[in-house]
Amino acid sequence: MRFPIQTFLATMMIAQRVLASSAFRAPSSSLKNNLVVRHRSAAASSSAFVSSDRRPWTTNTRRSMSTETETTTSTEPQQQTGYPFATIEPKWQSYWKENNTFKTPERRTTNSDGTVTKSTKKKKYVLDMFPYPSGAGLHVGHPEGYTASDVMSRYWRMTQHDVLHPIGWDSFGLPAEQFAINTGTHPELTTAKNIANFKRQLQMLGFSYDWEKELATTDVNYVKWTQWIFLQLYKKGLAKQSEVSVNWCPALGTVLANEEVINGLSERGDHPVVRLPLRQWVLKITEYADRLQQGLDGLDWPSGTMVAQEQWIGKSVGTEIDFKVDGMEEEKVKVFTTRADTLFGVTYVTLAPEHPLVSSITTPEQKEEVDAYVAATSSRSDLDRTSNKEKTGVFTGGYAIHPLTNEKVPIWIGDYVLGSYGTGAVMAVPAHDDRDFEFAQKFGLEVKWVVGSGKEGDELSKEKAFTEHGVNVNSGEFDGLKTAKAKKAITEKLEEISSGGAKITYKLRDWVFSRQRYWGEPIPIYFPVEFPEGVDPSAVDPKDESCEHTIRYDKPNPVDEADLPLELPE
Repeated sequence: MRFPIQTFLATMMIAQRVLASSAFRAPSSSLKNNLVVRHRSAAASSSAFVSSDRRPWTTNTRRSMSTETETTTSTEPQQQTGYPFATIEPKWQSYWKENNTFKTPERRTTNSDGTVTKSTKKKKYVLDMFPYPSGAGLHVGHPEGYTASDVMSRYWRMTQHDVLHPIGWDSFGLPAEQFAINTGTHPELTTAKNIANFKRQLQMLGFSYDWEKELATTDVNYVKWTQWIFLQLYKKGLAKQSEVSVNWCPALGTVLANEEVINGLSERGDHPVVRLPLRQWVLKITEYADRLQQGLDGLDWPSGTMVAQEQWIGKSVGTEIDFKVDGMEEEKVKVFTTRADTLFGVTYVTLAPEHPLVSSITTPEQKEEVDAYVAATSSRSDLDRTSNKEKTGVFTGGYAIHPLTNEKVPIWIGDYVLGSYGTGAVMAVPAHDDRDFEFAQKFGLEVKWVVGSGKEGDELSKEKAFTEHGVNVNSGEFDGLKTAKAKKAITEKLEEISSGGAKITYKLRDWVFSRQRYWGEPIPIYFPVEFPEGVDPSAVDPKDESCEHTIRYDKPNPVDEADLPLELPE
């Protein structure tokens, strides 16, 4: 589609110049008369950005633009002969604003005789991701994305479509709250000021938004529907409380996303961050993992996007296996593997440092070393731990019992295993897994080869793991089976002895919904507060540290829909 592509290029050039202008950065400044579009010959080949006024684009203008592009290497001052940026932009932006040019057309109109006329035009809904109105204002990434959607909005209007192209503000967030703490300014005031600046900047860029449809996610009427949706999810069992290992920043008093933690410190303020299991509200998006996977079928998306989506969902078909803990009859370590055929090659088990069994499995002799290791890894995010190529770990002093051989295998903890993924434990098969092989080599752990290539005379290298499919060896009654059959047979054996069975897992995790302390949508759930017998609840304040009380988080009560919205306290 040649027309929109040309428009996109030309509009991006204009956007870059606007972003560079002092008027764009500072509300009190005015546009400089010498602002011109670079590479004018490319801009001149497009007509969309100034499609409402084609008069400036005369043959002479195009010729002069072409000439100026060819002589841009000259150091002599040149008279502006190209696109009159400082004249055209304010003129037509004012016209669009005064005439509400981009107002969404009414699809139904009532005539004077009472009859109703319906639009016969096709509809297009063009929705941008709402920006977070930070104090820094727009950055170049905003117009880069918004230009593409604006190009298409203009194109569809020109091709006789009714277009709805709104804009809004994702205006709740931790930065505004932190600014309020530092300065004493209410987040509502800071947010309103930032929105005004963002709006001014977007209007300077000339985007064709229907400003009558503008909204902010902090608007009380919008919050009402956010809360209504939450209640529907809660009633369906898709919103629940769960103890989740999260990045907790004591200084900020809030949970941070993985990308907000850098080298164990908060991105904002460089405060220490620790991994803690905290009670959180989560949305059970994992309930839709299969539908998400199936929904990829037939999509005409770029291959890279498809791969990223599949990896995010991360469907794995395999086997869950129980390893009993030596000396602890009631305790089991559950692991999930897609290579049950390698079970006879397990020489150790690795737990995530935050695994709930770490403290009980660790022996007194290893406690000090284990505690120090757990404390050190608690300040690192999942992203940091998985991207670190150096393998680290500590022996707990405890042992697991192999479910088929009854042999004892040592239990280690290692930060490459995540408590938030899978079961938080892995069975280590160093002969047939690269990561396990590196770990075993570093700590001098045993390596057992239980899968061969199946080719006569083919000697496997003992310098690296053999991770391909092959034929089982050193696997007792399963010797000689090819990988697929060995997986099936060993899984069936585990089911027979009640030590595991077939399992499907997903890398996809439920979404932690709890984020801000104050400047966020109030969750429309309340919890009963109980006081000691004889205490009058109306005469005490639970916020007082000396007030004895119990919050019954186990008895959540949804706010009645008729009482929405639940507003933030002043």
